[in-house]
Formats: sequence, structure tokens, C-alpha cells
Amino acid sequence: MFEGFSPRTIDFMWNIRFNNNKAWFTEHKSEYQSDFLLPMKELGAALYERINGQYPEHGLMLKVSRIYRDARRLRPGDGPYKENLWLSLEKPSEEGDSTVAFWFDLSPEGWSYGMGYYSARAATMAKFRERLEENPQEFEKLVAPIMEQGEFVLGGEEYARKKPAPTEGTQAWYNKKSFYFEHRQENGEELFSPDFANRLAEGYILLMPLYDYLIAID
Repeated sequence: MFEGFSPRTIDFMWNIRFNNNKAWFTEHKSEYQSDFLLPMKELGAALYERINGQYPEHGLMLKVSRIYRDARRLRPGDGPYKENLWLSLEKPSEEGDSTVAFWFDLSPEGWSYGMGYYSARAATMAKFRERLEENPQEFEKLVAPIMEQGEFVLGGEEYARKKPAPTEGTQAWYNKKSFYFEHRQENGEELFSPDFANRLAEGYILLMPLYDYLIAID
């Protein structure tokens, strides 16, 4: 059961940033497992139980990242370990697919959560724009509660040449190559409470109507 992260979690993330080598990690692996990986898995399980229990028709699966970096993709100066962990709730998919997902990420400086695409395919965004053109008012009404609530901010790379949207209210969306709704916050006491899982779950539930809209496209 998720009881919250702890100050030890934050300490471990900073320590791995400045001691990113096998010798240090091997000596402190038990701290990684108890203070970082375990509460992340417990948080994921709590979110999965809440969201999958309320929306079983989506068949979402839980993924929790590994701390080990892919040796094939290391850049100069990278250590073998990540200093952050993330989890996601998403439909099963093949690697490389354009999948819309709910996520949570924890790093030394802060945490973020939200819903959207990591990198949407061009074909997916073309379908999205087609649906916007057919009924922009439907979409504006759908995202209005999210925009009014103020928890999430729209993000994502935009085209250099602005595409003319069907309405002013859909312009920010229409010009995206990919997009997501995200909340970012510095690490603090909220992380250390069991209620943190409820905070994330309520955010996911707020985003669920938009999720339904997006998965219907692809």
C-alpha cells in the first residue's frame, strides 16, 4: 500500500546524480529498492486500482520505468543510471506506436504528471485535425473544464509555420505536432503523504473525457 515517498527518496535521487557509477550504486542498491523503486511501484498500483476499477473498459496496463539507462543510447557524460523514475497507465501497444498515456515522473528537482502523447505520429495528428474541423465546438466544450480548473498546462512541439485552425479556441491544439496536458511542481511535503495518490487519480479522472476523445481517433 502506498504510504507516500520520503525525504530519503529525494536524497537518493540527488546522490545518484552526483555518484552515477556502478560502485556507488551497488553499495546503495538496497536504498534504491526500498526508498525509490518500492514506493513508485506502490503508487502505480494504487493508481491502477483506482483508474482501472473506475474505467475497466479501457484495459489500461501499468508500466514502471527501470533506473538502468539503455547502454546503446548513452550520450557523452551520461552515467549508467537514471536519476528519475516514471510510471504510466496506457493501453498495450507495440514499441514505437503513437500511444496516448497517463503518466507520473519524479526527479530530484520536482515531479510532473498528466496525459497525452510522448510523440504522436503525423497520421494521428492529421486525424485529430480532421475531427477538429468537423466539430470544433465539441472539442472546445470537452477541454473547457480542464482549462478552467487550472491544474494542467498544454504542452508539445508546434509547427514552425502556423496552421489556420477552424476556430480561435482550437488554434493552440491545431498547430501541435504532438501534445500533452501536464502539471509540474517542486518536490515538497505533499509527496510524503498517502493522499498524494488521490491527488494524481483525481487529475487523471479530470483528463479522462479528453483521453476518450483521443483514443477514438486512432
